[in-house]
Amino acid sequence: MATMTAARTVPGGETGRRTSRAGRVLAIVAIVTALVIAGHGLVPDVRGLGSLVDTAAPWLGLAIPVLALGALIARSKLAAVAIVLPLVVWLVAFGSAWLQSGGGSPDLRVANQNVDADNANPAATMRSVAETHADVVGLEEVTASSAPVIASTLGNAYPYHVQESTVQLWSRYPISDFSGVDLGLSWTRALRAQVATPKGAVTVYVVHLASARAGQTATRDSTMDALVDRIRTDSSPRIVLLGDLNTASTDRVLTPLAHLLRDTQPAAGRGLGFTWPSAFPLTRPDHIMTRGLTATQSSVVDTSGSDHRAIISGLRL
Repeated sequence: MATMTAARTVPGGETGRRTSRAGRVLAIVAIVTALVIAGHGLVPDVRGLGSLVDTAAPWLGLAIPVLALGALIARSKLAAVAIVLPLVVWLVAFGSAWLQSGGGSPDLRVANQNVDADNANPAATMRSVAETHADVVGLEEVTASSAPVIASTLGNAYPYHVQESTVQLWSRYPISDFSGVDLGLSWTRALRAQVATPKGAVTVYVVHLASARAGQTATRDSTMDALVDRIRTDSSPRIVLLGDLNTASTDRVLTPLAHLLRDTQPAAGRGLGFTWPSAFPLTRPDHIMTRGLTATQSSVVDTSGSDHRAIISGLRL
């Protein structure tokens, strides 16, 4: 008579092992994400890799809800605990940007707009800029075709203006001591001028640094070095720098300039103030930076026509 042996199955045995492996993988990914967020500035800047990681760093926070969903599906306590680490690191690194700062009445309102060389309707863009009621406006990527349109749109509100190549400065107040600023490009696309505000003179720079693309940041970096050298040797007590620096706020390349001038967005804005591309901003290459003035307000304005949004800041002299 044959003996029948019943096979016993362990409930959830193989499934439990798969769940455990998934939890460990999720925990490792969470730890790596936290390390990259915290130490993005330590990634070697080989062919612009470090600069690219710096720029993307705020967006690494999007991994956190994805990891949380994975932990929920895997029913992994280990993964759920590990996810707390990148969350805390992200909040420490970027969360303070949403805390209210600044305040008070400004003595001077300044704005900056990259017009976009391919802008099909620069008049609409300039009308949006004029509606900010800024006292001083910096413009980049002004072309031979857009310049007359800009002049006809801004001329009445801003009787004073100067231009150097593709950058312009428009002001309600008199401009003097105007000169181009050579940053080592084949053409000069930066300027420096004195603006006589009712509360005293302010040195204003309008700057458009070289473009930066993945693996191609050397020219941008050299123009940034030249700008830092120029600002370092400028003895003006009050400086406002307006421009498209083609450098994100989180990019290490901006650090030397940030040691000389204070960016108005972290000083008086709310959020990271992304400006490009205008349809769905992913980064902030546009900046207003100051020395000898106090930022009271900083915001982003969605202007039509350009691929950049405008930025505006209130300053107290």
